[in-house]
Amino acid sequence: MSLFEQINNDLKAAMKAREKAKLEALRNIKKVMIEARAAKGAGSELTDEESLKIIAKLAKQGTDSAAIYKEQGREELFNEEMVQVAVYEQYLPEKLSGEELVNVIKAIIEKTGASSMKDMGKVMGIATKELAGKAEGADVAAKVKELLS
Repeated sequence: MSLFEQINNDLKAAMKAREKAKLEALRNIKKVMIEARAAKGAGSELTDEESLKIIAKLAKQGTDSAAIYKEQGREELFNEEMVQVAVYEQYLPEKLSGEELVNVIKAIIEKTGASSMKDMGKVMGIATKELAGKAEGADVAAKVKELLS
C-alpha cells in the first residue's frame, strides 16, 4: 500500500472516530499531495519518497509556526500546531542520531571519493536523497562541511 493510500485510509478512520485534530492534519497532507500530483502531470502517482518529502516539509513548517506562536505567547495555537506536527511525524521514518548521521555521511564521502569542500555538492546530492526524512537538511550540510574541512 502506498503512503497516499495509507493516508486516505487513516483519514477515513479519523472521520469515523471524530478525531478533529488528526482529521485536519491528514486533510492537509492529502491536499498538498493532490496538488503535487496535479503539478507533476494529470493522473500521475506520487512515489513514497516524494510523499515523505511533502510530509517532512509540512512537519518542518508546523514546527516553525509553533515556535513563532510560542514566542508570541499564543499557547492555544502552539498546541494545535504541535498536535498536527505529531500526526505528520507518525508517517516519517525515525530521525537519525548524531552518530548515525556521521556514519552515513562518512560512507557517502568514501563512496564518492570526496576529499575537500570542492566535492561538497557531490556528497550533498547523494546525502539528501539517502537521508530524506531521516535528518534535517541543515544538519546534514553542517556535518558534511565538518567532515570535509
